[in-house]
Amino acid sequence: MNTLFGGKTEGGFLGLPAAAPGGAADADIVIVGAPSATPYQSVGPYCAGAPGAIRSALGWPGALDHYDFDLHGKILADKVRAVDWGDLPYDDADFASNRDLIRRQVTLALDSGAVPIVLGGDDSIPIPVLQAYERHGPITVFQLDAHIDWRDEVSGERMGLSSNMRRASEMNWVKSIIQVGARGIGSARPSDYQDALDWGVKFFPMETIFEQGVDQVLQAVPDNSPVFITLDIDVMDPATVPSVIGPAPGGFNYWQVVNLFKNLAHRSKLVGFDLVELMPANDIGARGALVAARLVAVMLGLISRQIAAE
Repeated sequence: MNTLFGGKTEGGFLGLPAAAPGGAADADIVIVGAPSATPYQSVGPYCAGAPGAIRSALGWPGALDHYDFDLHGKILADKVRAVDWGDLPYDDADFASNRDLIRRQVTLALDSGAVPIVLGGDDSIPIPVLQAYERHGPITVFQLDAHIDWRDEVSGERMGLSSNMRRASEMNWVKSIIQVGARGIGSARPSDYQDALDWGVKFFPMETIFEQGVDQVLQAVPDNSPVFITLDIDVMDPATVPSVIGPAPGGFNYWQVVNLFKNLAHRSKLVGFDLVELMPANDIGARGALVAARLVAVMLGLISRQIAAE
């Protein structure tokens, strides 16, 4: 791809070395693209182009050698190795196969000692991603999302994007769920919200954050606990990220999310990250893809700094 100043990007995300799934067994961080898992029939795989859009959004040749002002240094910490395993294939009809492939690839990364960063894909992606942590728990799930995703099923489908946190709650290795940024109307009914409260979810709706700030959110995360962050990019305000299927006014801006990431990295052990729900067909001048790519770059930098400090 041609980039700024006539250069070319090579390899994977930000020019990281590209490898086949399972390749580069000595990697500390692995990026995996997961275009689709369990799309609802009503919308299909509407986010399947998101991993490619995220990879294409940052057009700086040699970006990994540049100074990043959001991270106060190069993106990757010295001596930390990250690789990009590329995008997984997906089947428009065999959703169980899609989920199994995602779960197996994330398990492969974890078993090799790497921290996975998953580029989705719709919000059904976190279900197989979190299933991969069965032998790598217990974990706290920290969800950033405009919607709470606690439906048991939608039109008979139990593994779709509206059910990911309910399915996570059924995994024995998920010991805590913190959900941040809910606002407006989603698919949840009052009984779904009550089920989540009964399970023990700690909710921090966007109105609460607007009125009281994020300190209470951070205090809900146990010190030094292993945390998996799942980011549905519709948690951000549509003025910042227009490219989602269910926009809701009043969300986070870029710096609020970056600040939250940094504070979580200071407080906890980041054991994985996914970004989902970017919808390239709804993007405007690739603005949403750019924000998504920057957030992935920040997370890559924060995880690498934790690894370097070990």
